[in-house]
Amino acid sequence: MSHDLVDRDPGATPVEPPAAQAAPHPSTPAALRPLGLATLLLGAALPMIDFFVVNVAFPSIQSDLDASPAALEMVVAGYAVAYAAFLVLGGRLGDTFGRRRLFLWGVAAFGLTSLACGFAPGVGWLIGARVAQGAASALMFPQVLATIHATTSGQARARAVGLFGSVGGVSVVAGQVLGGALVAADLAGSGWRAVFLVNVPVVVLALACGLRLVPDSRAEAPARGDVTGTVLLACSLAALLLPLTEGRAAGWPWWSLALLVAAGPTACAFLAVERRKERGGGSPLLPPSLLGQAGVRRGLLAAVPIFLGFSSFMFVSALVLQQGLHYGALAAGLALVPMGVAQFAASVAAPRVTERLGTGRVLALSAVVQGTGLGALLLTLSAGWPELPPLALAPGLVLCGVGQGLQLPTYYRLLLGDIPASRAGAGSGLAATAQQSGLAVGVATLGSLFLALVPHLGMRGALAAVFTVQSCGLVALAAIGLRAARGAR
Repeated sequence: MSHDLVDRDPGATPVEPPAAQAAPHPSTPAALRPLGLATLLLGAALPMIDFFVVNVAFPSIQSDLDASPAALEMVVAGYAVAYAAFLVLGGRLGDTFGRRRLFLWGVAAFGLTSLACGFAPGVGWLIGARVAQGAASALMFPQVLATIHATTSGQARARAVGLFGSVGGVSVVAGQVLGGALVAADLAGSGWRAVFLVNVPVVVLALACGLRLVPDSRAEAPARGDVTGTVLLACSLAALLLPLTEGRAAGWPWWSLALLVAAGPTACAFLAVERRKERGGGSPLLPPSLLGQAGVRRGLLAAVPIFLGFSSFMFVSALVLQQGLHYGALAAGLALVPMGVAQFAASVAAPRVTERLGTGRVLALSAVVQGTGLGALLLTLSAGWPELPPLALAPGLVLCGVGQGLQLPTYYRLLLGDIPASRAGAGSGLAATAQQSGLAVGVATLGSLFLALVPHLGMRGALAAVFTVQSCGLVALAAIGLRAARGAR
């Protein structure tokens, strides 16, 4: 008997009739093969690597382009806001025009915008190119999960989602290591520009493979455009993320506070428009009925501690390794390799673990393992600060990696399990938007808390405070997992 993507709530209303699973539809897309999956995962890795690879290049960018700290923040914020704001639209366009087509368009646009970043003559050009690169990523990224959801089933889908979940953590570590190596190598005098130009040959490979190996899929009834919903969603996310990512560096000017105040009403207006459109038989950008699924609601709740904790951990650890333990950029990236390896291994094993324990218990287990890793890191740092070899951090980092590796694929299984293939684009866009928004908010909130506490508590004390907050989030994640486990009985 084949297993579904996620443990279902027996009291939930079925979203697809059993006949839809028993008999193939004439327009059923071709099955996703291993090489096609590898191509999609390569496309998923590109925007995630690029989100983090630029961090280690900031000193070179600042000196070469005479960029202010606020401008450097905009290099990150412009990418993050555009990426998050258009993810749902990207998924919806894939549903309508074909997911392979949108994937290829997104990959090509990502390559062109990478060239624009690499040859930027000034910081203003670089910021604009990064905004365009974020929009290109939003076209490409949702098609990966939507294609997996629409072209696989049973164990094949569980394995594919597990590998997709592993891409996130591995990409972060790869971005840190690759960025440090490229900047240090200074290939042909390119300096920081190499971190963008290296994307071009990868894009060419992804395009060539995507044309031959990725099956096409789309919604059976293409939806009409939702201009109002698209604008309101983009405005609400920008109003939240832009001041959070840029406000601290700019000294919290009036516009940042005004945007934060406007974020709530704009989000409420978006939900009201989408509900009215769905009740009237229209085609909302993000159907509110998706939020009626228990798995979707639990997945969104789980996203808060998972992604806020992950992004803040990566931000804070980079500062601690480089400024506290005085590792170079490359050495700091290499120190995180044990975590990346453990995260990949746990993500691959997650489907088998979930079959035994269930989705909810795996979430709870991941929270316990990661919390143990945070405690081990604090003990290690307290005992040997500030003279610690990278290997001394490995046990704690491995535990954190195992916890994170179990969390990411389980999050996608939980959120997407009750969403039919016809809505795969909207569902994957929602999942990716929650992920990207959580990553940005995590750096802006817990990262800012760390920076604010360092002058008063020192780096170790500030780290302990952030880890304590993150541990509280892990307790909440364990509670969400146990509740989901009880609901699945």
